[in-house]
Amino acid sequence: MSPRPIESADRWWRGAVFYCLDVQVFQDSDGDGVGDLQGLVSRIHDLADLGVTCLWLMPMFPTADRDDGYDITDFFAVDPRLGTLGDLVEVVRVARAHGMRVILDFVMNHTSAEHPWFRAARRSRSNPRRDWYVWRDEPPANPDPPVFPGEEDSTWTHDERTDQWYLHHFRAHQPDLNVANPEVQLQIERNLGLWLQLGVSGFRIDAVPFLFANAETEETDIRGAAEYDGVDHLRAIQRFVSRRAGEAMLLGEVNLPHEQQLQWFEAEGEAQGLHLQFDFATMQRLYLSLARRDARALAETLRARPQLPVASQWANFVRNHDELTLDQLAPDELEEVFEAFAPDEGMRVYGRGIRRRLPTMLGDERAVRMVYTLLFSLPGVPVLFYGEEIGMGEALEVEGRYAVRTPMQWTADGGFSTAAPRRWPRPMPADGWGPDRINVADQRDDPQSLWRHVQRLAGMYRDEPELAWSRLEVLPVRQRPVLAHVCRGDGWTMLALHNLGDAPEVVTLSVDAGGEQVSLLDRFEGTTSRSDGALDVEVAPYGWRWLQVTPADARIRRR
Repeated sequence: MSPRPIESADRWWRGAVFYCLDVQVFQDSDGDGVGDLQGLVSRIHDLADLGVTCLWLMPMFPTADRDDGYDITDFFAVDPRLGTLGDLVEVVRVARAHGMRVILDFVMNHTSAEHPWFRAARRSRSNPRRDWYVWRDEPPANPDPPVFPGEEDSTWTHDERTDQWYLHHFRAHQPDLNVANPEVQLQIERNLGLWLQLGVSGFRIDAVPFLFANAETEETDIRGAAEYDGVDHLRAIQRFVSRRAGEAMLLGEVNLPHEQQLQWFEAEGEAQGLHLQFDFATMQRLYLSLARRDARALAETLRARPQLPVASQWANFVRNHDELTLDQLAPDELEEVFEAFAPDEGMRVYGRGIRRRLPTMLGDERAVRMVYTLLFSLPGVPVLFYGEEIGMGEALEVEGRYAVRTPMQWTADGGFSTAAPRRWPRPMPADGWGPDRINVADQRDDPQSLWRHVQRLAGMYRDEPELAWSRLEVLPVRQRPVLAHVCRGDGWTMLALHNLGDAPEVVTLSVDAGGEQVSLLDRFEGTTSRSDGALDVEVAPYGWRWLQVTPADARIRRR
């Protein structure tokens, strides 16, 4: 059986419903055209009603504003356009009053080139800040490729003033910090300590493999610390965070195959390091299965997904704030997904991703609802990106990954800001995807809306705490479009069927309880059926069934 659920408050994150938002496009409170923290405070009750239990705030620090806040000029303050430290404390306080916690993006893998640290570092080779970054007389023979191909030709840029090259895995205006330097490590701890003291409950750590690059990489001699071990450093950070706030957690962005993710979770089988990691492998195979209307690729990945230590958890997601990354797919698989969901070149980015949201890709609300039902049915925690709950689309006229970071659609006339749209950070989607058709207010009033569907899912997820840490069994079924899986907890079992195809399917299973009568409670329809052996379950086109099984130790297999 799977481990018993941990009831203590310091493991709250194992069964939370996470919601990621960009403050500057969420709600404007003062009419200047930019969303702000006070605007977020005014909307916390909406998110609580939806069933959210943890807010993840994208960067809201002072910024040069060339990368949507990820090019930071001061890690110890709040962007004055968005508010003050006091406003952040108010967000945390009001969220707590509504049963929610708050986590922040942690982006100390690089700074803006306009950060005072880097300005000092490039003044001379002898400057005290020089070793806070990574410099070299010449680029290495085989440098790492840039994270954003097409925008950067190299991960190294020449600085004419000091005639050396500096490292930047992302963009040239975002130089990498030298995290092997003890002084930089001290700044990292001070920064984490500040936000924990103000009441945040953890951090989403950006680009973990880049931030904590191990000593055996090309940077060994560059960083001047061959003994540096990034995994050990992350574990030291986890211990620091836990000492400062016992409930605090670390959610890591680690876009690697499952087996390679384990080193960031644990040491010698014990939970150490990250508490949660995004399950990129499952997300990417989900889109391959959706493109094929064949669940087998997804089933194969889920079947191989490692069972984690009791203090670790998978973070399940359908869409995030970046491009829809598909870099773990084989080239022919990637092309299949492109042809299905991004047929125009302008819908693609970096040769590996899609800059669209789920509803515009699938084009069928039945499929959209099925995908979110599947998301909530998997062991782990669900992570929603703002606007997913109403089926927001994208604005492809906006460059790059920002196409999916458009202002939140609250009412039929927008509801984001009273300022003229020309003053907004970005336009809202149009062509049938604008707020006149898709908005929170209308959907809250409609019991059959997508918003209400996600609210019901969040409610069922929270009502069944065993689901989050249950053991996953993927069943082999003959119906190729159907994913069939069983979640088993301690005295609790659920059978879930999801149809990724556009035709009805009937799945025949065998349920054996050693002669006992089996009860099957349909978690959506509320009906109970009996079975003493064969079980025929009809699943509608893009449909789903969640069946709670009693007794919990009943054996379920393909018939």
